[in-house]
Amino acid sequence: RVQLVESGGGSVQANGSLRLSCEASGYAERPREPYTVGSFCMGWFRQTPGKEREWVAYIDPRGSANYARSVAGRFTISRDNNKNTLHLQMSSLKPEDTALYYCAATNYQQCTPSSSRYGWWGQGTQVTVSS
Repeated sequence: RVQLVESGGGSVQANGSLRLSCEASGYAERPREPYTVGSFCMGWFRQTPGKEREWVAYIDPRGSANYARSVAGRFTISRDNNKNTLHLQMSSLKPEDTALYYCAATNYQQCTPSSSRYGWWGQGTQVTVSS
């Protein structure tokens, strides 16, 4: 079982920046070995009350990243393999970026925006952007 713990959320004014972090621990299932953020596809999603969870970004084991159109050019996903941590650097934040942000992990090496492919989720960290 893989555990994901997010941090870094908070309140910020429009055009501000925040950096989210997600520390991974535990074991992948097949093969059973310590889960490392650099070995599998990982992503960030967000959700607001009454709406479906929305994909934000993902990064694959080669380091190739992809972003939702709503955040492209403003958000950057990255990882620190030494600390086994995934990051999301968010800049030029807008009030519509306000949401609960989730870190998600897979045991696949090919990425997809579909939340159903992500087997492990963090507890979420709240980001609030005021105008």
